[in-house]
Amino acid sequence: MAREKLLLFSGSSNPVLAADIANILELDLGKAVLSKFSDGEIKFQSKENVRGADVFVIQSLTRDINFHIMELLLMADAFKRASARRITAVLPYYAYARQDRKDRPRVPISAKLLSDLIQASGFHRVLTMDLHANQIQGFFNIPVDNLLALPVFISHFKQMGLSNKNVVVVSPDAGGVERARIFSQKLHAGLAIADKRRPKANVAQIMHIIGDVKDKIAIIVDDIVDTAGTMLKTVDALLEEGARKVYAACSHGIFSSDAIRRINQSPIEKMCVTNSIPVDLSNSKKITVLSVAELFALAIESINSETSVSKLFL
Repeated sequence: MAREKLLLFSGSSNPVLAADIANILELDLGKAVLSKFSDGEIKFQSKENVRGADVFVIQSLTRDINFHIMELLLMADAFKRASARRITAVLPYYAYARQDRKDRPRVPISAKLLSDLIQASGFHRVLTMDLHANQIQGFFNIPVDNLLALPVFISHFKQMGLSNKNVVVVSPDAGGVERARIFSQKLHAGLAIADKRRPKANVAQIMHIIGDVKDKIAIIVDDIVDTAGTMLKTVDALLEEGARKVYAACSHGIFSSDAIRRINQSPIEKMCVTNSIPVDLSNSKKITVLSVAELFALAIESINSETSVSKLFL
């Protein structure tokens, strides 16, 4: 199917990933002025004619999260007022996703508020990856394509030779069991679950491991690694249960606080993350970054040509 007028623009949060996606699609990123006024307000102006175009704005909502959210919204408003035919938010990482429900009195449902802002700014659809909770798609009244990083991880671990019955895939909590099950099936591996309790935010207690991990190579599969506290406690629990080696695959490497230092000092063999969030690995030999540029490029091409995106899910 012929490609419609397709324009890619990048916010300031993850320009390297945006450039990689553009290169795969054999396109140049759209020319624009994206800077700040002296008082810190965001200044944006497209230098491209977007009238009637299919516009994709690539922006990971991370690091200076609130600034990058505002940047995203202003870009959408500019393209809407310039008569773009369709505007898609390409969000490799969707912020506030862990605040997806009212789990105590007098708290916001932040993931829902963010979805409202994205829609109000003028976006017609959202392309993201590994939402923390799939039900966040229901917060939107526009199409949402939630890609999976699993194919990238599965290919990597198969190349490492970790695809047999001596491998066990581990979900660090009950909520990630479906992700771990798909992973284990593709690697022809076993499945285990860590029984986790979280007394407060960013604090987890691993009660015990459900499943056989003795004398096996364990691969922990999760969507987010933030402070790495839960991950490293799961590593310790697996080794105590007799696992020979422990690897990890996490879609989004936030690595706040001293997470990288803690990972370096831990007994984990390797942790794989994607480049959905820019990661400085100058101080770590235990973290490997895998690119999802091709995954997003293929999805953007499918959306633009009005073909199915489902072929990318596995």
